[in-house]
Amino acid sequence: MNVSDADDESWLDDEAGRLVRPYTVSNGRTRPSAHFDLLTLVIATGVRPPTYLGPDYDQVLALCDAPVSVAEVAAHLRLPAVITKVLLSDLVTHQALAMRSPRPVEAASPTDRNILEAVLHGLRKRI
Repeated sequence: MNVSDADDESWLDDEAGRLVRPYTVSNGRTRPSAHFDLLTLVIATGVRPPTYLGPDYDQVLALCDAPVSVAEVAAHLRLPAVITKVLLSDLVTHQALAMRSPRPVEAASPTDRNILEAVLHGLRKRI
């Protein structure tokens, strides 16, 4: 069963927002089957789940063409992080997503000049 783009739009209302409660999206589940933190990176593998999971799963896969953090996926979906983690873990189970924990960063002094200059450079690029 496949849902058309017009049906996908029926899940949202411009004024009211999301018409489906977040926990309905995950069938009431709040515990993902895989461990994610907010900085875990996920990327689509190109494998499609054997059955249609729903429009939210399609949105996740579309967002994950390049490595993206769990926090970014949750923000784009406008869902609580715990619900996003359930969706992501379902897709990992179906091998539609791969995940990688963030690399640990070396502890640096909060006044490290190189770090402060890199942050300043990044801020200037955004302007």
